[in-house]
Amino acid sequence: MALNLDLPVLRRLAHGAAMLTRGMTLGVRGIAIDGENRVCLVRHTYVRGWYLPGGGIEPGETAAASMAREFREEAELIVDPAVPLRLHGFLFNSRQWGRDHIALFVAPAFTLARAKAPDREIAECGFFPLDALPADTTRGTRARLDEFREGRAPGEHW
Repeated sequence: MALNLDLPVLRRLAHGAAMLTRGMTLGVRGIAIDGENRVCLVRHTYVRGWYLPGGGIEPGETAAASMAREFREEAELIVDPAVPLRLHGFLFNSRQWGRDHIALFVAPAFTLARAKAPDREIAECGFFPLDALPADTTRGTRARLDEFREGRAPGEHW
């Protein structure tokens, strides 16, 4: 008998199990603005809305290396190694999980390797004007971009 398993549901269950077994999680998100003053956003296959690219920091990986990897995996962006990522803030994501912390980076220089094709994790990737984000851009993403655009330091909470 073949099982018909819903991959997004399985991912959410696996993420929930990880959250229950770890004392704290560390993640990264990144702001990448192109030459036309548009921000890179991604839409995942397993949650609704548009987000800044990012993900979890793997064991043995620095936060900056994690962000560079996530930019490549989720958006096909290659961070210029001569112009390091800049840490913009370190935020507590208490609304989502209660134990999640996010390092928010800005990519001062990057290249787009190619258009990001949809895959198991990323349904869509695109660049959007800062003043015309998709309607379903998440609250946290909008707040971080407003702070960035206005030159304000990020709040303590995502």
